[in-house]
Amino acid sequence: MSLLSRAPLDALEQWAARGVPAHTWLRKPETGLVMVRGRAGASGARFNLGEMTLTRCALRLVSGEAGVAYVQGRSARHAELAALADGMLQAPASAAAVQHELIDSLQEQFDQRRHRQQSHAQATRVEFFTLVRGES
Repeated sequence: MSLLSRAPLDALEQWAARGVPAHTWLRKPETGLVMVRGRAGASGARFNLGEMTLTRCALRLVSGEAGVAYVQGRSARHAELAALADGMLQAPASAAAVQHELIDSLQEQFDQRRHRQQSHAQATRVEFFTLVRGES
């Protein structure tokens, strides 16, 4: 779900161009706001950080599996394609193909991006050290 919600829409469109099964809507894509909460120091009291735009939908494939998606932003198409992929991942007939064609390639793209960002951050890293002074 995380990969599908963060996937570029172009990648999902390319995957969907190969053909996706028919589906019926359980909940058509709808956009709204959600409150994002945080914690001071990751362990302190919760506080409201702000609002974020979110699009969600749910659908049922003709084979009976249900797919759901929650994506950041206002893209109804992104939510629909993510929900289709979620439903197809639950279907025994299509799960392996979707895993191989879509999920594995998305994971590789995200891993490469993370590695590039870490390499860039590592290049600008500064090492601080303290010299110990002896008492005279």
